[in-house]
Amino acid sequence: MRLPTARVDDNRLLRLLKHRLLDERDARRLLDDAALDRLQQRIAMSERLHSGEIRVCIEAGLPLSYLWRRATPRDRALALFGKLGVWDTEHNNGVLIYLLLAEHAIEIVADRGLQRVVPPTHWQDAVAHLAASCREGRHEEGLLQAIAAAEAALMRHFPAPAGSEPRNELPDRPVHA
Repeated sequence: MRLPTARVDDNRLLRLLKHRLLDERDARRLLDDAALDRLQQRIAMSERLHSGEIRVCIEAGLPLSYLWRRATPRDRALALFGKLGVWDTEHNNGVLIYLLLAEHAIEIVADRGLQRVVPPTHWQDAVAHLAASCREGRHEEGLLQAIAAAEAALMRHFPAPAGSEPRNELPDRPVHA
């Protein structure tokens, strides 16, 4: 019986269309340059308080290669975690906050230094708050809350050493992948 196969192919085609119908302009409409500036300033301010790095990445749709192999938003977030160098911080305490607009997906990826000391529920709560804000069209506010959640974990476990000059290992500006 080929009906289930056709249904899977239809779902694959619908997913492909969803991702191809959105582009970087859609992401920029959600967060314009002024919003990106405010997020960048918030990240820079946060990183003075701890030794971690926070990156924000907004993507309209997955690249075609990810769609063909049926990759998940988590797969893409992990790839961007590496591509953006978040994994390569001195204390292994980088955090990536990733939004995939086509699937309304949110992923927070914390490096191994944070994974050892921060319970998964902390990140799950941050994702839930960000998702609620996004559903209400308050993307910037939700991202600010997610940055604050990352900051809280980083300040608790990786506070900036007293009297030290802040290091900035990665760019603070959110990116559109």
